[in-house]
Amino acid sequence: MMSAVLMAEGPDAGLVSHLVNPNLEQRQMESGSGWLLLGNREVLAVSGPDRLGWLHSITSQFIEGLAPGRTVTSLVLSPTGHIEHVLHGVDDGRTFWAWTEPGRGQQLVDWLDSMRFMMRVEVALRPDRTVLWTGREVTVPDDSVALDSEVAGGHELLVGTDDADGIAEGLGAGQVGVRAWEALRIAAGIPRIGLDTDERTIPNEIGLYGTHLEKGCYRGQETVARVHTLGRPPRRLTLLSLDGSTGELPDPGAEVTLEGRRVGVLGSVAMHHEDGPIGLALLRRATPVDAILAVASTTASQELLVDPEVGLHVRPIL
Repeated sequence: MMSAVLMAEGPDAGLVSHLVNPNLEQRQMESGSGWLLLGNREVLAVSGPDRLGWLHSITSQFIEGLAPGRTVTSLVLSPTGHIEHVLHGVDDGRTFWAWTEPGRGQQLVDWLDSMRFMMRVEVALRPDRTVLWTGREVTVPDDSVALDSEVAGGHELLVGTDDADGIAEGLGAGQVGVRAWEALRIAAGIPRIGLDTDERTIPNEIGLYGTHLEKGCYRGQETVARVHTLGRPPRRLTLLSLDGSTGELPDPGAEVTLEGRRVGVLGSVAMHHEDGPIGLALLRRATPVDAILAVASTTASQELLVDPEVGLHVRPIL
């Protein structure tokens, strides 16, 4: 049996980093195989007859009337439009199930609970559930729900924490590590909220990720609508192709500069099995799209993810 190597630091510390070779594991994921426990994601449940209309009214996504089994990603914004939380969720006809980034679950639940007012909804953190990524569609175990994953066309099962290992081993596919998952996510231009964003990020800067433009008012909507109408968001999410000659990856949070002037900051970074070292960065909108940038001690070219004039993703996946 192969011995798993664990992540020693960062937001995914404690998860499986890799088993043998992250590059081979990326290819495995792209082929529609493999599984990975994302046990640090925090799962929450929203129940009650008013849940969908209520979530629709307070988050950035169109959720009212959501069909059972349809996956959505939605954001919680501040009154000034800055991103505070993310929910990746699905409704099963009785309950809206969602996961959010590690360490953010209780704060998100507390905020949602404070917004209930007279609505017939109940919100709860569910530590008895965990997220299991699988590369292929499988029969969903009883008392579990499935989401379409944004990574490698896979699926995310919200399964019982105590049953997760047994369910994973029963999938009949080899285990992969989070390093492979991250590399494919970054290559697809999918931001992680809190890693590739900061407290000033507005949805327009990340291509309106998780944000619907044709719905009623919600907290922060005025900023989103104004920037969308006028264009020219302050920053833009960008995919960086890093020089791999040093053999080392720069650290997340490293400054991105142009001719000695800071133009942004590096978010997530990984080694892709085809593209080499890559990362996501929020750059000043006015940064020339063809400029070669410096990231710590290496250089990087840019691949446009967000149109600097209008704040829309140019990649169809998003």
